[in-house]
Amino acid sequence: MTLLLCSALSLFLASVSVASTPPAVASTQPKASPIIVIGFVGGFVKHDNPVHSEVQLAARLRQDYPSGIQVEVFENHHREKAHEQILRSLDANEDGSLSAEEKQQARIIIYGHSWGASETVALARELEKDGIPVLLTIQVDSISKANQNDMMIPANVSQAANFYQPSGLFRGRPEILPADPARTQIIGNFRFDYKALPVSCPLYPWFDRLFMKSHVEIECDPRVWNQIESLIRAKLPSPSGSVSAR
Repeated sequence: MTLLLCSALSLFLASVSVASTPPAVASTQPKASPIIVIGFVGGFVKHDNPVHSEVQLAARLRQDYPSGIQVEVFENHHREKAHEQILRSLDANEDGSLSAEEKQQARIIIYGHSWGASETVALARELEKDGIPVLLTIQVDSISKANQNDMMIPANVSQAANFYQPSGLFRGRPEILPADPARTQIIGNFRFDYKALPVSCPLYPWFDRLFMKSHVEIECDPRVWNQIESLIRAKLPSPSGSVSAR
């Protein structure tokens, strides 16, 4: 009898222990948002035209960083597509809205040439309205679109650089300024003179080479794009996986 009571008590205690053990909960840790690099081509150039340095740079970055970094090039009249893609990419838990934490974890780099440079600043300004920071903007021979201000860099941008040339019918903005100097560092306004040091761009259409000579030269000048690539890579993870972005 005593043995039966002990056995029953043991079974009862075991069942209570099992019932009181909380069920295992699957981890809901959101995935980390990628570093986002957005490029804008100028004029009416297609986003995937391999002749243009903006597209070539994006291809190199994709090859060197197959994961953890999202690199896309857009036509300059598709800024809203770029904006929407950024918002989707930052939504780490995929709940359809961005939390304050998701916004502050954003690591975004934007660059562009000509009208694409103007859209670079316009996109950064849209992200400012969203409360989203931008690591770096780079403008190459920026030509302002109607109703856009490509000179004043919004305060959500940490660093900005401007490359321009002063010659021809299409000449870039010679100076960019920070809306808030305490929050935005202007790396420099870098001037290039192609009358003194011309650059050959044989793959560009003859019309561009004739009527937009210097404007095209700065787009295909390896000196310019090597500097741009260095600025961007300084914000990307090193090959070992340690992040160099500040």
